[in-house]
Amino acid sequence: MKKLIICFLVVLPHLAFSQEEAKFYISFNSETLQNAFEIIEDVYNVRFSYYDAILTDKKVSLERERRSLSQVLTDIEIQTSLSFEIVDNRYIIVNSNNSKDKIEELEKVIINSYITKGISKQKDGSFKISPTNLGILPGLTEPDVLESIQLLPGVVSPNETASGFLVRGGKLDQNRFIWDGINIYHKGHLFGMISPFNPNATKNVTFINKGSHSRYGERVSSVINMTTSTEIEDELKAQMGFNGINADAFIDAPILKGKLGIQASIRSSYTNLYQSVTFDRLANKVFESTKIENGDNPDNDFSFLDFNIKLNYKPNAKNSLFASLISIDNQLDYTVNNSVSNEAFTDRMSIKNTGYSLGWNKEWNTNLKQITNVFFSDYKFDYNYITIENNQQTSDFEKRNLIFDSGISTEFKQKINDNNEINLGYQYVLKDVGYAFRNTSNLEFILDQDESIVQTHSLYANYDYKNEKLFDISFGGRMSYFDELDTYKFEPRLLLHKQLFENFRLQLSGEIKNQIISEIDETVISDLSLENRLWRLADGNDFPIINSKQVSLGFIYINNGWTFDIDNYYKTLDNITALSLGFLNPQNSQFNLGDQTIYGVDVFLRKRFNGINSWVSYSFNNSESTYRNLNNDESFTSRSNVIHSVTTSVSYKISNFQMALGWRWQTGKPYTESTLGVNGLEFNDGINTERLPDYHRLDFSSTYGFNFSETSRLKGKVGLSIRNVYNRNNLISREYLGNNDFNNEIEVIDKFSLGFTPNLMFRVYW
Repeated sequence: MKKLIICFLVVLPHLAFSQEEAKFYISFNSETLQNAFEIIEDVYNVRFSYYDAILTDKKVSLERERRSLSQVLTDIEIQTSLSFEIVDNRYIIVNSNNSKDKIEELEKVIINSYITKGISKQKDGSFKISPTNLGILPGLTEPDVLESIQLLPGVVSPNETASGFLVRGGKLDQNRFIWDGINIYHKGHLFGMISPFNPNATKNVTFINKGSHSRYGERVSSVINMTTSTEIEDELKAQMGFNGINADAFIDAPILKGKLGIQASIRSSYTNLYQSVTFDRLANKVFESTKIENGDNPDNDFSFLDFNIKLNYKPNAKNSLFASLISIDNQLDYTVNNSVSNEAFTDRMSIKNTGYSLGWNKEWNTNLKQITNVFFSDYKFDYNYITIENNQQTSDFEKRNLIFDSGISTEFKQKINDNNEINLGYQYVLKDVGYAFRNTSNLEFILDQDESIVQTHSLYANYDYKNEKLFDISFGGRMSYFDELDTYKFEPRLLLHKQLFENFRLQLSGEIKNQIISEIDETVISDLSLENRLWRLADGNDFPIINSKQVSLGFIYINNGWTFDIDNYYKTLDNITALSLGFLNPQNSQFNLGDQTIYGVDVFLRKRFNGINSWVSYSFNNSESTYRNLNNDESFTSRSNVIHSVTTSVSYKISNFQMALGWRWQTGKPYTESTLGVNGLEFNDGINTERLPDYHRLDFSSTYGFNFSETSRLKGKVGLSIRNVYNRNNLISREYLGNNDFNNEIEVIDKFSLGFTPNLMFRVYW
């Protein structure tokens, strides 16, 4: 009788399904639950939501036979300590019967495993990335946070850097990076080649390229919001490893059981000890067309270090607090000697970004929650280009950029009922930004400098209505007052999601956003050309507030392992700035105001079958810019415009072995054509009228996970990746040097992509 009652309780949650559920052949042979859930999602067109922790070390086996979804869930419940809660006949919440783990809200996922396991697309149009659960991606042995985003439709990196990507035709500085509530300004290790964020310490990443929630301001193109774990582990967890560029370690340990825990990670290059083939390939690309390219001084320093520490504290069930610290540090000290002319050239650079944040989450009751955050971000950029002749210093060119960014925010979430929710919040942010260009020979000359402060007060509200039978809609607004600029800006936001047919969905979004901090690009004196982009604040005059408007409309189709996602968008950018191009008018070095118009379409197609995951994405983007006093005030192709881009990949997983192959192709960037005249190079055909050759490359990666013994908790993982398998020599940039005055000859500088670049990885976990 007791067994009969237990079986009845197990089956009871699934009685909501029709008695004539479709049955499919399905089987598992000691499959991990995470992989099993992915297969079930494809076969039965459902979506699971769960905490990763409750699936750890759980596997399931089922003999091959035809089963309904209810039968599959019942069999899994019998083999595990899990239970399932079914919502709207499609969404399944996974709970643990042996713990207090309980999912209170179901984040409804439209597409799980978007390009690989660990990446999903949400109903609000955002992408959620879980680096610790990320499946294999071509060209990567480890889950680089920013490289993963570049594989999504509408994202391209014309210069092959991790952080220097463009989202829907926007600019590099229009992407906002947030780490545990801290604004990050550092562009990445090795001059952007490697993400500055340790993937092993990053719990979740939210990437938003349209219809942003009203809590997000400051940048007009995209939001990359990264968070570390807020959970307190029951026991010590640790991992460490190395690859061809750096070594790292991570720990997550309890201090007071269930009350206080600490997380810490550190990552450092080891180029001072050994320079691998991987590092040499990256360095060759970074230093291409500079004096450093041919330097062989063994005492040169080119290194990076990042670390983060977080304390999580839960005094009771209603309150949780955290304190987080992140530090990112890059150092360059490089000297090139010319024995023939008895000259020496030294490039000395230090780039540091340190951030601190405090957070408090309060549950006032089951329907009302409050989230409060305080942050401070300190960014320092120091660069010197020193020339020495006959052991005497003859010149010292300096660049400085300082940012002190701090703020406080609080947000209330009021759940009215299962279908309605309201968010209300306030944010205060103070930005203090300064930069300077100085040149010292016999005397010191200040070439350009600025220091300014802007305080911003923002109130925002958002209303969410969710009804699977009708539609899901989210709309809100954000009102900001910029104190020193004495300006108000209102930013409405809208997002609509509608299921038209069983497997066919409509997605619509619109937003207006504003940006007060941006980068300027000044290439003067030094031929290093590595970090010419410096941050500065809007002043309301020469540098007005950048304004963006974007609307998008798309459709999603999901059926029987097939996924088709298409999104069309139209976007305008007002009050963007650019330096006058010196080769058009060397006497004109002013900043010019302009506008940009962008329209495009992103397409994604995926098919999963028998352990094979295959997908292809295509993006079309047309971007035109118009600047006053440039090109006769006529529009021209934006410098960063990539009209067509295609990315495709196929990956295979069997047991603990994974491999992936991926190919990228995109049209070349536009550039301004030069012709040889009597006085050297001349520019008579307009701006950005020609394009570089098409870009393409093939990437490969594979990993294998293993246990050191059947009884030991110690696990290992090895991996191999190869970028640009067929060693394609892609021309990715054409620039002109020496165009700042009439006395210098103009020189063409061509820069090329990474060549054949292998990388190895080894990690241990316990």
